[in-house]
Amino acid sequence: MRECTGTAVATFIVLLGITVATQLVRFLGLAAGGSITFSGVFALLALTAFNYLPVLLSLTLFIAVLMTLTRGYRDSEMIVWFSAGLSLTRWIQPVLMFAVPVVVLIALLSLVLSPWAITKSEEFRSYMDSRDDVSQVTPGVFRESKQSERVYFVENVNEGENTVANIFVSSTQHQKTGVIVARRGFLQTVENGDRFLVLLNGHRYEGTPGTLEYKISEFERYAMRIEARGIKAALPSAKSISTPELLANPGPIYRGELVWRIGLPLSALLLALLAIPLSYVNPRAGRSLNLVLAILVYMIYNNVLSIAQAWVAQQKIGLAAGLWGVHLIMLVILAALFARRMTLFSFSRVFKFK
Repeated sequence: MRECTGTAVATFIVLLGITVATQLVRFLGLAAGGSITFSGVFALLALTAFNYLPVLLSLTLFIAVLMTLTRGYRDSEMIVWFSAGLSLTRWIQPVLMFAVPVVVLIALLSLVLSPWAITKSEEFRSYMDSRDDVSQVTPGVFRESKQSERVYFVENVNEGENTVANIFVSSTQHQKTGVIVARRGFLQTVENGDRFLVLLNGHRYEGTPGTLEYKISEFERYAMRIEARGIKAALPSAKSISTPELLANPGPIYRGELVWRIGLPLSALLLALLAIPLSYVNPRAGRSLNLVLAILVYMIYNNVLSIAQAWVAQQKIGLAAGLWGVHLIMLVILAALFARRMTLFSFSRVFKFK
C-alpha cells in the first residue's frame, strides 16, 4: 500500500504537470490574441484541470499498481510469493483496498465536479466573447472589431488608471477609410450607461484609398462610442449538464454522455485489477514489453469506451449495451488473463518439482 501510494503520487504529479503545461500554453496563446484576458488564464486552467482529473487519476491508478507489482517480479519477490504456495488472486484484496478510494474519488469528479467545472468554463468563455471591442484590445497586437468595421492598436494599457497610450484606430464608413492616431486616451461611461473611448491630442485622416482626396484634421478630444454587447445565452452542452438532468433526459446525446461518466470509475477499477496479470516480467529479460502492452491495453480500453459513447449518441446501440458491454468484455479478458497466468505458474512449479 505504501509503495503503491508513493508511485501514484509521483505519477499523478508528472501527468498533471504535463496537462497543466500544455493547457497553459494554449490559454496564453488565446490571451495573447485577445480572446481571453490574462487574468482569466488561471481561472480557465483550474476549471480545465477539474475536467481532466478523472482520466488522470484512472491512468495514475493503473500505472501505480502495474509498476509496484512489476518491481516485485524484477526483484524476484514474486518468486518467493509463488514458492510459498500463494496464488496470484491473493493480490486482488490489497489492490482493491488501494484502488477503491481512488475509484470513489473518480466517480465524484466524473459525476459531480467535472460537469460543474465545464459549466463554469462555458459561462466564463461566454462572458469573454461578450466583451466590447476595446475590452478585448491587447497591448502591441492589432485587434479587429467583431463587425469588422474597425481595427485597433494600443501600445500600452494602464488598467489601474483606465488609460491607454499611443492609439491607432482604422475604420471604414461610406466607402471611406478613416485613420485616427492619438497619444493617449481613456474609457468613459456616461450617465445612461453608454461607453466611449475618448482620445486626446491626435490626428484624423479620412479619404478614399487610391485617390488624393484626403482630409486631415487635428483634435484635442475625440470620443468614439463603443457598442455594448449583451452576454450570449449559449445552449449548455451535454458535458456541462448535471448527472440528475442526464438521467431525466431521454435524448441519445445525453445517454451517450451518461455512458462516459459512469464508465470512467468502472474502467478505473477494472484497469487496477487488470494490472495484476499484466505486471508479469521476466527478471532476466527487459521490462519494456509488459509496459508497452499495458499502455496499449489502456489506450484500447479508453478508445473503445469513447466509441461506445459515440454509438449510443448516434443510436447505433442501446444504453444498456453501451453502459455495460465494454466493461463485461474487459471483465472476461481479465478472468482469461488471470487463468492463463495462474496456469503458467502451476506448470512452472510442477516442472521444477519434477
